[in-house]
Amino acid sequence: MLVVAGRAQAQKRLQIPSKWYVVQANDNAFTVEMPEVPDHRLINDVSARGTPFVLHSYSLDYGGNSYVAQTALYPADVDARQPRTVLQAALNARAQGLGGGKWSTTNWREIEGATAVESTGALANGSQLRQLSVLKGQRFISLAFLGPNVTGPDADRFFHSLKFK
Repeated sequence: MLVVAGRAQAQKRLQIPSKWYVVQANDNAFTVEMPEVPDHRLINDVSARGTPFVLHSYSLDYGGNSYVAQTALYPADVDARQPRTVLQAALNARAQGLGGGKWSTTNWREIEGATAVESTGALANGSQLRQLSVLKGQRFISLAFLGPNVTGPDADRFFHSLKFK
């Protein structure tokens, strides 16, 4: 009996949870978790009317996937009273890089009172893209996951970890 019990114990695999890191975005706009510490870059951009603003981008390539979290405080000339229009413009711009130039799925919803859209699409290289864009007042937030399986546990953990401040 002891030998059988010992053998059963030896065959059981330990599941050690992987450590993920909480990334706090600029101006405490939100937090999100990533499997390693990402690079932080500042990207100078301009609104449709030409007003400059800075986009904070946090990116990481890990385990064959890419994780990107971005945020910007849009200037006053971006009409945040029409969040669907603003987010649709962002969707349309990103769709240009997709195979066929369009998203496979698009799901509009609210997250903590903010307008949000989650979308998925195939990239020309055969990889997949899953994106969540949120407009909360003048604050734009975008999460993107690129990889072979955008509905797997790593992608889900990344997207579900988003917390607004």
